[in-house]
Amino acid sequence: MLLGVKTRNIHVNSDERGFLLELLRADWKGFVEEDIVQANFSCSYPNTIRAWHRHLKGQVDYLTVLKGAIKVCIYDECSGELDEIILTSNNPQVIRIPGNHWHGFKVIGNEQAWLLYFVNKLYNYEKPDEERRAWNDPTIIPKSINGKTDDLRIGKPWDWDYPPHR
Repeated sequence: MLLGVKTRNIHVNSDERGFLLELLRADWKGFVEEDIVQANFSCSYPNTIRAWHRHLKGQVDYLTVLKGAIKVCIYDECSGELDEIILTSNNPQVIRIPGNHWHGFKVIGNEQAWLLYFVNKLYNYEKPDEERRAWNDPTIIPKSINGKTDDLRIGKPWDWDYPPHR
């Protein structure tokens, strides 16, 4: 994965009353590297694409899906490397995304995606730490995907709607 991008499986603690997910813990050594100062909840409808953006003033995002499924993509424009990670409520994980990488997601499946994310910098309404590109920016051309160079999508502008393949 790209430098600083990490995923962590979340243990589901369940009993006859229901379940509990510990979504983020300061004692997860080597995973949580920043103090968390804000939590946000986002609901996105099926097939919605929320991309591309990055944070150049040090914001780090920790994302998890509470309902539904999303395809998260993280792109390093210097190396051309792209990481593609599927987050679902059926397999709870949290992903750490350093803000210097372009990132975004697409809702996959037929239900809303509920995304909970934590950040290490408060949102500044006057001067947001956010740089944006269009979701279909033709200059996002991966040279590798998840460390592999034999993917058919390599060397082409990123297509969020490319059909799943094996």
